[in-house]
Amino acid sequence: MLTIPAYLPAQADPFGGLGVLIPMLAMVAIFYFLLIRPQQQRAREHQDLISRVRRGDTVVTSGGFVGRVTKVPDSSDEVEVELSEQMRVRVLKSTLMDVRSKGEPVKDQAKA
Repeated sequence: MLTIPAYLPAQADPFGGLGVLIPMLAMVAIFYFLLIRPQQQRAREHQDLISRVRRGDTVVTSGGFVGRVTKVPDSSDEVEVELSEQMRVRVLKSTLMDVRSKGEPVKDQAKA
């Protein structure tokens, strides 16, 4: 028996070659608005927070230490933090996670 393969006629792309480009652009836009833009905003807020550190503020470092700022030199990227009456340490401003001003109360966090 003789079989003849049947071929479907090629259909024209209704988007004119943009059929692949449109979903890729949509994915890039989604990644930008869900991942990249919020991260940039958080980095900008952290930079503003660090630039407003002044003497007397209570700070939390990335290591979990809570202390009071005793010295903020203008020419350096370090601050001096008093952890207790006998202990003062110098920490990089970039390692500060939270800055609480003198009169600001401790933030309440819901207990799980």
